[in-house]
Amino acid sequence: MKPLSDRTSHFTDSVIRRMTRVANRYGAVNLSQGFPDFDPPHEITDRLSEVAKTGPHQYAITWGAQNFREAVARKQKHFSGLDYDPNGEIVVTCGSTEAMMATMMSATNPGDKVIIFSPFYENYGADTILSGAEPIYVPLVPPDFHFDADVLEAAFRQGAKVMILCNPSNPCGKVFTYEELTVIADLAKKYDAYVITDEVYEHILYKPNQHVYLASLPGMRERTIICNSLSKTYSITGWRLGYVLSNPEVSERVKKVHDFLTVGAAAPLMEAAVVGLNFGDDYYEGLQAHYTHMKNLFVGGLRDLGFRFTDPQGAYYVLMDVSEFGVRDDYKFCEWMTREVGVATVPGSSFFREDVHNLVRFHFAKEDATLNDALNRLESLRAKANAAQNADWR
Repeated sequence: MKPLSDRTSHFTDSVIRRMTRVANRYGAVNLSQGFPDFDPPHEITDRLSEVAKTGPHQYAITWGAQNFREAVARKQKHFSGLDYDPNGEIVVTCGSTEAMMATMMSATNPGDKVIIFSPFYENYGADTILSGAEPIYVPLVPPDFHFDADVLEAAFRQGAKVMILCNPSNPCGKVFTYEELTVIADLAKKYDAYVITDEVYEHILYKPNQHVYLASLPGMRERTIICNSLSKTYSITGWRLGYVLSNPEVSERVKKVHDFLTVGAAAPLMEAAVVGLNFGDDYYEGLQAHYTHMKNLFVGGLRDLGFRFTDPQGAYYVLMDVSEFGVRDDYKFCEWMTREVGVATVPGSSFFREDVHNLVRFHFAKEDATLNDALNRLESLRAKANAAQNADWR
């Protein structure tokens, strides 16, 4: 048999999804894969019940149902002040994962260079490789995860065509300031590059941090390609509804790639989700309050237990420092902790280009009872880790 694809030969499975399977195997509290254990807003699920009986049940327009695209455009205008034409600048995709892949395949040629901040969501590197492009990693420096403007410019100077920016950031919870975004925007304009923004956590913020849309900065509307989804904002990660906002030339190309990748997003789910896209400001204020409560509960518990961690500015992840346990192999440590402590997390090295093995990522999009259960189990971590003198992760 002839060999399979070279470009995918070094791929592993998703570490995040792998840890969910490990959690299921041992009956652990799953704080690895970032999905909530609470229901979506009842207005959306009530509408889905109606749609199940009345339809639509057949293909929607490839780039998304008309009412869905119009609702996305209204919401984007409300929060960012930017007008996007629902008929020429919006493409609905099967989640933000496909939004990013379709965008990368539309924007890059084999051999093009793509800037990615490290730490990064694991799909970005894979998307770059699948597109035939070459990643250039620029470090975000702990504990506040700032970047060095000179190092970033050196990356652009290498001929980067695209930069990927996750804001608020998964996994470190950083919210980029207006000043930081201005640096990125100025470099993108100076070196004539596109910026693909992943903004799925745009509404999950902790005061006083605020989300600034890069596309709203002077000169950035045309060169920013926004990838987003409904997964996190409306707690419907399994519905796989995402979208791309961009100028007409980019959108036309994304439409074609999307058409051949997935044909289109699920028509009944788009119809039901329009209800959420039309929510008023009170919903988003309640969402922020809800996540602030969960964050305070979980990071407060970690603090009471004496652990060191990053305090997120946005999104719903915490990076905890496990260097006190002498961890050398964070993959094995996370599997051990899932089995022995009963809490599943993600090894930090899966998010970093640098040689980082002292961090693990928890997510806290969970009910109070789930978070309290996890914290109760984590009380035993220090004693069990210190007793595991011959553990294979040391």
